[in-house]
Amino acid sequence: MMTPWLGLVLLLGCWSLGHWGAEACTCSPSHPQDAFCNSDIVIRAKVVGKKLVKEGPFGTLVYTIKQMKMYRGFSKMPHVQYIHTEASESLCGLKLEVNKYQYLLTGRVYEGKMYTGLCNFVERWDQLTLSQRKGLNYRYHLGCNCKIKSCYYLPCFVTSKNECLWTDMLSNFGYPGYQSKHYACIRQKGGYCSWYRGWAPPDKSISNATDP
Repeated sequence: MMTPWLGLVLLLGCWSLGHWGAEACTCSPSHPQDAFCNSDIVIRAKVVGKKLVKEGPFGTLVYTIKQMKMYRGFSKMPHVQYIHTEASESLCGLKLEVNKYQYLLTGRVYEGKMYTGLCNFVERWDQLTLSQRKGLNYRYHLGCNCKIKSCYYLPCFVTSKNECLWTDMLSNFGYPGYQSKHYACIRQKGGYCSWYRGWAPPDKSISNATDP
């Protein structure tokens, strides 16, 4: 029987290849801002326990967490105590350390439960850059009406004023690059979206930047 999370995995662009037991989790690269804007829940938390429950072909891991801060999802689930993920990594199940690190966790809500996996943006908090932390606090939210357009090979261009061209994959395919770590795509002066890196939120005095 398919678990609710496995259904969500398919919707999130994470799918299995091959037969049971010989599969692979495949995820499309996603800028942290897109991950933020497309998630129901974005939180900072520490994992304090886990258990395996009998759901789906390989079971479901249920992590007990201590929520430190919520960045997105107040109307969906103001306080998260448990997160659910497939037990098998081949089905994009997520493995987290218990009582060791604080994590930035993103996911979806289904029937009152938070689900996450390898195709969601999940990172140890101490591995996030200062720009990413600022993005979580306010910059990413400002850019949710912008579109980050992936560039996998040259030439590639923006086709509308609400797009930012994401070129990390040209040199860092499958891994976070400079734009992912240090930039947010925010609507600037004149209604255009462009990459932004700074110490304060953009305002009317900021021109349409071209960086990076």
